[in-house]
Amino acid sequence: MKILVVDDEKDVKDLFLQRFRKEIRSQEVTFMFAYSGEEALNTLDSLTHEAVLILSDINMPGMSGLELLEKIKSGPHKPTPTVMMITAYGDDDNFNTAKRLGADDFLTKPVDFKLLKKKLLKT
Repeated sequence: MKILVVDDEKDVKDLFLQRFRKEIRSQEVTFMFAYSGEEALNTLDSLTHEAVLILSDINMPGMSGLELLEKIKSGPHKPTPTVMMITAYGDDDNFNTAKRLGADDFLTKPVDFKLLKKKLLKT
């Protein structure tokens, strides 16, 4: 499974690579990282006809995660990627907006990696 993590915090890469070490070694998952919504769209454009799961932060400078979600769900990418939104704010407004825009799941920071692994490995 290809997973694109979108977060403006650069240290998130080390965290994911550390927490998914076993799954990466066994080739259950492959991670790619983008540090902005624009970079995420460019990455998606380069992956023709590959299924991708996206984990996106909501609050990012420039294009927000919600704007990215809207572009992904209405865009040309086939198959349409599964998108899980991740935010430090578990408020109803972000949750409802993300669901309305087509988010497949919603997680809060700090990320519970046991829960995330459970969700990802059954997706």
